[in-house]
Amino acid sequence: MNIKLTNGKKTITRTKEQYEANINHFTNRGFTPLDKIKKEIKKTTLKEVTDKVIQFKAKKKKTRKKKWNN
Repeated sequence: MNIKLTNGKKTITRTKEQYEANINHFTNRGFTPLDKIKKEIKKTTLKEVTDKVIQFKAKKKKTRKKKWNN
């Protein structure tokens, strides 16, 4: 029987025997069985989204010294 493990970014599949034999190795690497992790779906409101929006500043124009012709 296969078991799916995830560390948040990556999901791997290993046999249950291999997982039980190397459980310390997988926990040190940050992998946990996919069944234990429940993804929470967070509903956001428009106010939360608008609070996180960053207003851009206008870029300053680079000024350059004019060359004097002598």
